[in-house]
Amino acid sequence: MVKLAPLQPEHVAHFYTWLRDPEVIEYSLSAFQRMKTTEQIDQWFAATLQQASNLNLGIYLEETNALIGYAGLSGISVTNQSGEYFIFIGEKASWGKGVGTAVTKQIVDIAFTSHQLNRIMLTVSESNTGGLKAYTKAGFVVEGRLRQAACRQGVFHDKIVMSVLKAEWQPQGAQGY
Repeated sequence: MVKLAPLQPEHVAHFYTWLRDPEVIEYSLSAFQRMKTTEQIDQWFAATLQQASNLNLGIYLEETNALIGYAGLSGISVTNQSGEYFIFIGEKASWGKGVGTAVTKQIVDIAFTSHQLNRIMLTVSESNTGGLKAYTKAGFVVEGRLRQAACRQGVFHDKIVMSVLKAEWQPQGAQGY
């Protein structure tokens, strides 16, 4: 269905369209809500590719090799053997087709095998039912709630904190990157 591979500088062009679509960025990084210009997106993308404590991988459709988003881990701590999972699917045609679950399972496999992490956490907007479903299918469990932690379109909503521990994880057979 999908494969993961490093993002390349030329992939920034995909983000120009994605980050300007309010529906695509609704549940994404707060920073995405403010990015309006090509220059802002270029600066964010260049910084993203250089972050040593992050794992940033492009999500590609296996059949066409088309980039449809990116996912990975931010804030990887060697000391704490932990990181924070993120996913961004920019191509709406790929929504609701199991891509989020497949990618989440692959990243968790990579985190626990290649990066020797013990814990992966994430936060998800309470109203992002697709995300909640994908994360649960990938083995994440709810740890708590951050009340009114996000504001989108003038409305506050809760963020759900979820995590998966290596001891709870069932290997899926990661597809390398």
